[in-house]
Amino acid sequence: MSWASQIVYSRWFGHTITAVIILNAIVIGLDTSAALTEHYGAVFHWLNQAFLGIFIIEALIKMLALAPNVLRYFRDGWNVFDFTVIAVSLLPATGELATIARLARLLRVLRLVSALPELRLIVATLIRSIPSMGHVVLLMSILFYVYAVAGFHLFHQVDPTHWRTLGISLLSLFRIVTLEDWTDIMYAAMAHHWWAWIYFVSFVIVGTFVVVNLFIAVVLNNLEEAKLERLDALTEEPSREEILRELRTTQAVLKNLQKKLERIS
Repeated sequence: MSWASQIVYSRWFGHTITAVIILNAIVIGLDTSAALTEHYGAVFHWLNQAFLGIFIIEALIKMLALAPNVLRYFRDGWNVFDFTVIAVSLLPATGELATIARLARLLRVLRLVSALPELRLIVATLIRSIPSMGHVVLLMSILFYVYAVAGFHLFHQVDPTHWRTLGISLLSLFRIVTLEDWTDIMYAAMAHHWWAWIYFVSFVIVGTFVVVNLFIAVVLNNLEEAKLERLDALTEEPSREEILRELRTTQAVLKNLQKKLERIS
């Protein structure tokens, strides 16, 4: 339908949906306050229902904009995500499903990602980076394992709190790689072995500055590739259906302008 296409591709429609998502997020946050819920619980309930109604209308308009081939709506992964969030939000907020229904309302906040193209690009980049990150994770796992076994044999007698088992040693290394008070662990070991600083400093250099930077490099590389693919998609020749849809939208705009000119004259 031309009127639906005109609405969906208009700038005000996207801004309105984004504003509704932000307002919905604010209401969800206010609903966590016991004092506010006691006085305005009914208001929060009706506002959540109103937001859900707006999201349902939005999905229906987007489907009508693709008529007669409405199933094209589900070819877009972001549309599937939005539809799933709406469907889960329809669960009754009473009984055993009450907690799930509240969590489903919280998922509507994630719709802000699908509403903003820049955020969609970042999420797409992170998803693209998962296969490449597998090799980095494998390298980091080997590094953790080697240092954990070495740390157990070197320090489990002098510092059993952090090195008494292989599992505890791995947790201690995770704390070190996050740089959270890692010097306390180092000084505890250095109280008995002065050379322990070599072990800890080498792990911080390799584990933090090298491996973490590898993660960043993978993400940045995939971000550039995602930007290039997005640019290629924008420069592709439009399909016959897209041309016809744009023509219908243009015809509808011209008819509206003609009616306005007739009224003025």
